[in-house]
Parts: sequence; C-alpha cells; structure tokens
Amino acid sequence: MERKKGTSGFASMNPDKQREIARKGGMAAHRKGTAHEFSADEARNAGRKGGNSVSANRSHMVEIGRRGGIRSAVSRRKMRLERLGGGGTGSSQPRKAGGESAVNFIQTSAMEQSSAPQTVIQPTDDTGSQLGGHQAL
Repeated sequence: MERKKGTSGFASMNPDKQREIARKGGMAAHRKGTAHEFSADEARNAGRKGGNSVSANRSHMVEIGRRGGIRSAVSRRKMRLERLGGGGTGSSQPRKAGGESAVNFIQTSAMEQSSAPQTVIQPTDDTGSQLGGHQAL
C-alpha cells in the first residue's frame, strides 16, 4: 500500500491547529518546570555567535554594505530634492521631465549602478606575485 506524501503528521495540519498544540506543549513544560528560558548572558552569547556566523560570509557583508550605501545616498538625494521644492505638480515628490518621480529615477539609477560588474584588483609586488590574499573591491 502506497502512502501519499504530506497527508498526515504535524506539518500537514492547519497552521492554527499547529499553533494550538505548540501552545499547550509550552504551557505544560512551564507547569512541569522543564521549559528553558534564556538568561541575559545566554541570549547575549547566542546573539554574538549568530553575528560572528553571519559576518564570516564576506560577500554577504559586502552586499549589505553596498545596499546600505545606496539607501543612504538615495535618502540624501531625496532630502535635497524635497528641500528644493516639488515644482507645483500637486505631488509631494519632485518630477522629472516626462512625469517620472525624480526620487524613483534616482533609486532606479543607484540600483542599476550597484548591479554593474565589479573589477577585482589584486595588489602585486615588483615580481608580479599577489600580496596579502585579500581582494580590493
């Protein structure tokens, strides 16, 4: 007899039913005294461990930094445009010729620039050997 996948078990239940069962289990564990609650030190160490794990992935951190730089540049430009005024279009956002929002244009331009291919430069010594093993972005 062949069993259908996904027709039985906890994962196939309605999410509300799962939540109710999990809630009851949590309450029972607390009544019994076996529920684990993080102390401030345990939570701090867990956060530090997670942060170290994430920051070990250099390409991920580079991407986060790039996105943050783009976002702050867009915000700066948006603030500058807002200070200059909206041009009487009845909208709170300044308009470029053709009706496109200047803020949307800047955001789109910044995102297009960030997805451009990056050239990786490797520092070398006089003999042409690579130095340090780090990539300069």
